[in-house]
Amino acid sequence: MNRTENEASRMVLSPSMKLADLIELNYSLLAVLSRLGIGLGFGENTVGEVCEEHGIDLSSFLLICGIYTYDDYIAPNDLLKAGNPADVVKYLHSSHSFYLDDELKKLEKSLEELVAPCDETQKKIIYRFFSEYRKEVENHFAYEEEMVFPYVKSLLSGGSRNGYSIEQFEENHSNIDEKLNDLKNIVMKYLPSVCDTVLRNSVLYHIFFLEEDLDKHTLIENNVLVPMVTRLEEHEKRQQ
Repeated sequence: MNRTENEASRMVLSPSMKLADLIELNYSLLAVLSRLGIGLGFGENTVGEVCEEHGIDLSSFLLICGIYTYDDYIAPNDLLKAGNPADVVKYLHSSHSFYLDDELKKLEKSLEELVAPCDETQKKIIYRFFSEYRKEVENHFAYEEEMVFPYVKSLLSGGSRNGYSIEQFEENHSNIDEKLNDLKNIVMKYLPSVCDTVLRNSVLYHIFFLEEDLDKHTLIENNVLVPMVTRLEEHEKRQQ
């Protein structure tokens, strides 16, 4: 449930607001809490108190929540300067596991059930399409896990850059939700009427959720991680 009101009228996310009020503002943040290892039952504790209790960088948490809550969110410079790239990487890594080990497996199972009444040709088309999409997502995440995240950790520890820069990540950062949109259109427009309507709606809800969540994931990479790492690189250059 994202908000697009102007800055003057919308609620400002702050350390002093109760975490329960933050979830009331945008219930999709429940998924964010889960990926950060924050369980429910936090009582009347504030955002700042919960972050401190769980050892989570407060500025990074507010940046992630801001992107999930407001469609037009622009990451404030003060939060980007204060934020910890390691916590952002940790969140992104947890999201990768969430997509691959949970959401895509659930979607695959639902698709198989949905197309069970279809003929073999139709089934093969759906299975191949989904398989190609999953492989695309796996390759996308593997690049980040094997190249980008280790690079960020190396920078934070003062290690060598090995000729890599975050600019290369920006240049090679492909969009992984286009094929998901194609899958959504196939399910919505072209599957035969023999497919169960309730199950078809359920699959579509799942795809819509995944599409939106992946979009937020990309925004966190582009609008939070990249500026943070760029600042690290600039600091390193000044030290040379």
